[in-house]
Amino acid sequence: MALAADLSTLTDALITSVARISPSQKGSARTQTLKRRATGALRTGAHTRTDQFAVAKQLEGLQEKFQILNRDELAEALQSRLAELEKKRSSWLPEILSLLLQLSDRPALVSSVQLPEKNAKAPQAKESLSWSDIRDEGTAFNDEEIWEQVDFTADSSDDDFSSVASDASFPRRRPQSSTTVEEGYVVPDDIFLPAENEDLVASIEKAQFWKPQNHSAVPSGKASTSRSITESQLARETIFMLQGLPTSIFRHLEDRISVDHRYTLAHSSNEALASLLQCFSEIGTKIDGTRRFTKVPQDIPYMQTFCRGIEERILGFDQVLSQIQCKYLSPGSTISLLQLLADVRDHSHELNLLSEMIGKLGNHLTDQPMRCLDLLYDLICMLEALGDETSSGNLIKLFFQCFKTYTRSTRLWMETGQVDALDSTFFVRTIRENGDLRTLWHDWFVLDMGDRRQKIPQFLATSVQKVFTAGKSMVFLRHLNALPETAESHEDDTTPESTLPLPFSALVESEFEKIVDADHSVSAGLLRMELDQKCGLWSSLDALYHVYFGKDMSATSAIDAKVFEIMDRGRPWDRFLLTEIARTAFLPVPVIDTSKLLVRPLNTARGDETQTRSVVSLETISIDYGLPWPVANIITEDAIHSYQRMSTFLMQIRRAKYSIVKQRLRDARTSPDESDTLVNVLHHNMLWFLDFLYGHFTYLVISTSTQALHKSMSSAPDVDAIISAHQHFMTSLEVQCLLSKDLSQVHEAIIGILDLCVHFADLQTAHFIGNEDQGSYAGHTETPHAKKNSEDDSDSEDDYDHDEQSHEHTLTASFQDLSYSQQVRKTKQKFDYLTTFVTDSLKGLTRADGPPSWDILADRLEWRQR
Repeated sequence: MALAADLSTLTDALITSVARISPSQKGSARTQTLKRRATGALRTGAHTRTDQFAVAKQLEGLQEKFQILNRDELAEALQSRLAELEKKRSSWLPEILSLLLQLSDRPALVSSVQLPEKNAKAPQAKESLSWSDIRDEGTAFNDEEIWEQVDFTADSSDDDFSSVASDASFPRRRPQSSTTVEEGYVVPDDIFLPAENEDLVASIEKAQFWKPQNHSAVPSGKASTSRSITESQLARETIFMLQGLPTSIFRHLEDRISVDHRYTLAHSSNEALASLLQCFSEIGTKIDGTRRFTKVPQDIPYMQTFCRGIEERILGFDQVLSQIQCKYLSPGSTISLLQLLADVRDHSHELNLLSEMIGKLGNHLTDQPMRCLDLLYDLICMLEALGDETSSGNLIKLFFQCFKTYTRSTRLWMETGQVDALDSTFFVRTIRENGDLRTLWHDWFVLDMGDRRQKIPQFLATSVQKVFTAGKSMVFLRHLNALPETAESHEDDTTPESTLPLPFSALVESEFEKIVDADHSVSAGLLRMELDQKCGLWSSLDALYHVYFGKDMSATSAIDAKVFEIMDRGRPWDRFLLTEIARTAFLPVPVIDTSKLLVRPLNTARGDETQTRSVVSLETISIDYGLPWPVANIITEDAIHSYQRMSTFLMQIRRAKYSIVKQRLRDARTSPDESDTLVNVLHHNMLWFLDFLYGHFTYLVISTSTQALHKSMSSAPDVDAIISAHQHFMTSLEVQCLLSKDLSQVHEAIIGILDLCVHFADLQTAHFIGNEDQGSYAGHTETPHAKKNSEDDSDSEDDYDHDEQSHEHTLTASFQDLSYSQQVRKTKQKFDYLTTFVTDSLKGLTRADGPPSWDILADRLEWRQR
């Protein structure tokens, strides 16, 4: 009972502490629930005992791990302590050991064993072994095999060591060497030279010619400060200088190497020696500048390759100097500074050329990243022109190494459509990603050529656009989920083919074109197929022809009738009504998706009611047809605006003809007036002008240009060519249809003729309903003829007259200032003037290299005047 009471008290304290329950809530339902759960969890037998066999297995594995990691002292210490624990066995021992194992933190790395200090045995001194004690025969330590790399894979298992490396993450311990001399250390005498080698020491000291005591008396005729040396010493100093080592005769002063003229040769004049040393110093200055250039950090990838190529050539030059030095050190060799100069000039020719090229680079690599590649290209072309095949051949290898590195970003762009963000010299720059797919081709990427095209090598300028197109094609295909299968890498395609008898410039162009064409042809061809077969390019073009150019006049006439009726009634535009009219009219056309058709007014306010009948008011409505995003990249928004302008112009012509024909139908129901010849002539001329103008634009201009468009787009090699063909098509239509900015006066004159036709029709209508007698066309007062029509509703022929009366307030004709006959003559004069102006303007523009269609239009209009 006492145990139960204590357990209950402890449980209450635990709940109060953890759940933070106030003393006033100890009897609440929540407290009782928590107590019941805690008591159940603490009930005897709720948790099982630790598996002692699993603990023993973990300890054995830990010992084995210590041994594998060369921590035998830890393994022995752990084994001894486990044996000691076995003597003091406890029932809770497995739980204690399991807890210690779970709390352990990298025992193989941070654990250490304190070795006993007392009763420790002194380490036995190992017998020293020298190389002379090892026999060359029958051992594995002879001179031929001792420096070979040992293969450890034959006697070990990678799986065992990989598991050990994954379990233990600690740094590999290396023996640390100390340069301090231990206390009590006595330097052995055998490391000093014996006394009998005093001659060797003297010869070494005498060889140090830079010391004043090693110079003999100055010969007569030479400066008192001169120091005579041997040709062997001078050759050695020269070789050291060329290898970039400090010397006494040659001194490094900033960016040049100077000669100490105090040193002379006994068998040479000072002038001859100075000239010879000056030649060596000039070569050394160039080579030293090249060495300094290779030590400058480079951020441009191909410049890193260029520096590596220079380092290889410097290393080869140093090897040649070492071979010359070895030859001089061989017994019986003859040392000649003149021969040394000839050898140095022969083997340093490429380094001297590269040094001069590096001098032209300056510090403008950031502003002109392609200058080094251009200079190397020009240098090789110059050497090839001079006939230096050896130097040009070696530099060609260096050039193609750099060129291979440079084209990595180009290959990545053409093969995957990705821009290497780490390459700041690449000429393609990403503007936006994951934006509007309809502008992918035009707005997502741009050619960043830099200031004065410094990001593009001069020898690749002709192929840059094709590279740009190939990469954009891959981006296009990726968004279409139509990427081609991974092609073979062109990593080695930039290696020049020496068997081709081509000059270097042609060889570079052919190699680069081979890389570009291999990727461009694949991506461009696949994208063309996707656009033709799956994206609906041709069906979209046909739909635009129907919507904007009125290919099916049955649908276009239905739209015109409704739109022109709204204009005659003077009502404002209603975008819902206009859209419904257009969708209903084009519903039978199979190539048009009517759900993508939208007619919207640009301005719902019509302004003056008398201006609603003008053809200019048609410019306030816009017909939009939604294209799939792949097609929208080819037929851009600017092209759609051009389509809309031409569609509006054609509708304006149809509006003028609609007014003339409607008025003519009304006149046909009245008795003809044979005396009104002028009205009949003007009516005929206007209809003839409108029919010919509309036929010229539709059948001659638009139809012929559309056939040429289909032909050019079918033969286009890539998307850029398709876009260019369509842009040329739209530009040609705007010019031939008189919609370009340069033809604004001619276009305004034609719009004036169209409004004049509408005005003439309104003039005839006003004359018909009797407003000439009223002096005004304001329809507030009913004429007798109008009243008669209102009373006789059963007469079907009078419905048209009643419609004219309801539209009377929108007519553009008025007889307040001029009579009907005067206005007819004035309309005839204005019509003749405008047609003459259009004819003369077109003839003048045709003589100034205008399109042939202008000449045809001008001849037909002039023929009417004859």
